[in-house]
Amino acid sequence: MPHTASRGPGRPPAAKAAETRERIMRAAREVFSELGYDAATFQAIAIRADLTRPAINHYFASKRLLYQEVVDQTNASVIESAVHQSQRESTLAGRIRVFIEAAVHAQGQDRSVAAFLVTSVLESERHPELAESNHDSREFTRGYVKAAIKDAVESGEVRADIDIEAAAEMLMAVMWGLGFYAGFVGDQDRLTAITDQFLQLLDGQAWRTVS
Repeated sequence: MPHTASRGPGRPPAAKAAETRERIMRAAREVFSELGYDAATFQAIAIRADLTRPAINHYFASKRLLYQEVVDQTNASVIESAVHQSQRESTLAGRIRVFIEAAVHAQGQDRSVAAFLVTSVLESERHPELAESNHDSREFTRGYVKAAIKDAVESGEVRADIDIEAAAEMLMAVMWGLGFYAGFVGDQDRLTAITDQFLQLLDGQAWRTVS
């Protein structure tokens, strides 16, 4: 039998099922980010989740379905949420600031989230079929950043002759670089300090005025 937490008196089975599913998702996110898609197995995920392999199969019929579910959940909780929050801003600098702050905060709460977001981009290069989700984080972010830059051009905030494609890729590189740092390099305090420095540069606050 799976090693699941005991159910309290009167607790509905649906709640226990939801808890078990969430345990599987979290364990899968950690294993996929640490081992990669090819090396990850249901057995490794079951051990990490403290469940049996048949318990994993009960919720997910295949590794690809489980991986896609983790991709969709992670993107929705981090990328789509950050986009939603940043759309309240009217300027490009404001949108990028809020997007990065929201994404960094979400990733800082769970290091495996940042690690998985970064490795999922690498996996989409190795396995293009894994990037077929409607919630592909890289394309979703790229589309959002390009639209934000175009809005800034139309409003006069950014020069009309800017290379939108190159500018979007530059910001993408910074964002994914921060994600890599959050998932594999530094702790939350250091990540926050680095993010603050970048945002000051973005806002022009860190530039020295030469008279």
